[in-house]
Amino acid sequence: MTPERLRQHTGKTVIVGSGIAGLMAALTVSPEPVVLLTRSALGRETSSAWAQGGIAASLAPDDDVAFHLADTLAAGDGLSAPEMAADILAAAPSIVAALEKNGVNFDRDAQGELLFGLEAAHCRRRIIHAEGDGSGASIIRALTAAVLQTPSIEVMAGVDVRRLIADDGIVAGLHCAGEKGTFTLLTGKVILATGGIGGLYDATTNPTANFGQGIMLAARAGAMLTDMEFVQFHPTALASARRPLALVSEAVRGEGATLLNEKNERFMANIPGQELAARDIVARAIEREIVRGGRVFLDARKALGSRFSTRFPSIDRLCKEAGIDPSRDLIPVRPAVHYHMGGVATDRNGRSSLPGLWVAGEAACTGLHGANRLASNSLLEAAVMGMRAAQDACSFSAPLPAGVSAIGSLAEADPRIVRPLVSRHLGITRNAAGLKTAIAGLLQLTEQNGPASDPAIVGLSIAVFAALRQESRGAHFRDDFPLKGIAERRSLCLDEILSFARDISSNTIARSA
Repeated sequence: MTPERLRQHTGKTVIVGSGIAGLMAALTVSPEPVVLLTRSALGRETSSAWAQGGIAASLAPDDDVAFHLADTLAAGDGLSAPEMAADILAAAPSIVAALEKNGVNFDRDAQGELLFGLEAAHCRRRIIHAEGDGSGASIIRALTAAVLQTPSIEVMAGVDVRRLIADDGIVAGLHCAGEKGTFTLLTGKVILATGGIGGLYDATTNPTANFGQGIMLAARAGAMLTDMEFVQFHPTALASARRPLALVSEAVRGEGATLLNEKNERFMANIPGQELAARDIVARAIEREIVRGGRVFLDARKALGSRFSTRFPSIDRLCKEAGIDPSRDLIPVRPAVHYHMGGVATDRNGRSSLPGLWVAGEAACTGLHGANRLASNSLLEAAVMGMRAAQDACSFSAPLPAGVSAIGSLAEADPRIVRPLVSRHLGITRNAAGLKTAIAGLLQLTEQNGPASDPAIVGLSIAVFAALRQESRGAHFRDDFPLKGIAERRSLCLDEILSFARDISSNTIARSA
C-alpha cells in the first residue's frame, strides 16, 4: 500500500472484522467515511455466517421482554448484568427493522407474520430465522451486499491486524500485514469485531483461524478482559471427520428430537428441561456418556421424519455429506466449542477501558450472557452492539495521531501449537492440576514471542480466570469445586493475568482467589 493511500485513511474510523457486528457497525457509520479490514473475503471466515439459529426477539403476541430477560438471566447462572441484558434485549424490534432495511428477509407465514422457533431454555417460541436454518448466511449475504453498495465504506480484504497501537494509553493506530507486506494505519478510533476463540480448540464449530484475535489485540494494548473462563460448548455438533465440526442446531431439539445413547436410552429424560435444558447442562450430560465409552445420537425420526430436509435443509445437507439420512438414521453428535461469553470488557456503547477502542460481538463481554449464553442471543447482541459502537465512535472526538514508533516484524499467529493444551485442560470439565499444567505451558509459549504467542495469550487468559474461579457455574465446571460459590465477576488486564500465571505455575500464589 502506498504512503499516499495510507495518509488518506489517517483519522478515519477503522473496523476490524466482517461478521454481523462489523458489517452493522460499518453501515451505521455511513455516510461518514470508514475503513473495514477483514482477514479474508468480506463476510467469510466469520461465525455469523455459519449460524443456523436465528435471532432471539420477544416479538410474538404471547411474549414480552420481561420473559426474554428472565430466560437470559436464568441461563446466565447469576453472572449476567441485569440492566445491560434488559437494555440489549429491549432493542430487538429496532434491530429487526434495521436488518430488514438492509435487505434481510426474515421467514414469514402466508399472512406475512413472522415465524418463531423454539430453542433450549426459552419459555416461548421467539427465534426468528432467515431461510430456515441458514439464518446466519442469509443475514451476512444481505449485509455484505449493503456494505458493497455503500460508497463511504472502503473494504480492505486480506489484511491481518497484528497489533493495536496505543500512545500514552490512547488508541493511535493499527499495525497490519497484507499481501504486499506490513503497514500501519493511523487512527484514534478502532472498532474490533473479530469474533470468538473456537480455533484454540480441536473440536469447534467456529472457523479454525479464529483464536480470539480481538481479545489479544485489546489485551496487548492494555484493555481489561472480563469473564474469560466461560467457554460454551454446543451439545450437538455432528460427530464426523469434518473440521470444523458441523453444527446440529438446538432448533432440531426444539422441534422434538431426543437424545439417545448407544443403548437406546434417553439419558436426558429425568433431567429438568430434558433435551431443552441449558447448553452447559446438556453438554455435560453428553460428555459423561462419551467419557464412559458410550456414543450419543440425536433422534429426529419421529419428531420430523420426512419433514427434516424441508425444515432444516442446511443440516440435512451436512448430515448427508457424512452419509447420514436424518429422516431415517440416528445422528451421531458430540459437544464442541461454540461461543465465548468472556472477552474485552465494554459498556453499553461498546467502549472498552482503552480510550479510542470499541469492541462488539463475540470478542466483547457486555455482561448479557453471564456464565452461559442463552441460545440465539448472540446475533441480537452483535447487531445491537455493532450499531451502538459505531454511533458512539462517530460522536467521539479523537486526537489525530501524529505518528507512531515502528514495529518490527511479527510472526503470523499459529493456533495449532496451543490446541493440545487448551483442548485437554480447558474443556467442559476442569480441575486445579489440569489448569496448572495449561498455565505453565501457555505461559512459556506466551513469553517466547513466536507464532504461538498471540493464541497463547488468549488461552492463558482463559486458564488463569478458570483457576481463580474455585466454583462451578454455568459453562465453567470444576470437578474439584463442583458447587457454586459467590457470584462474582472478575476483570483483569494482561499484566495481572501474567502475574497470576507466574504465581500459579510456580506454586507461589498468595492472592485470594
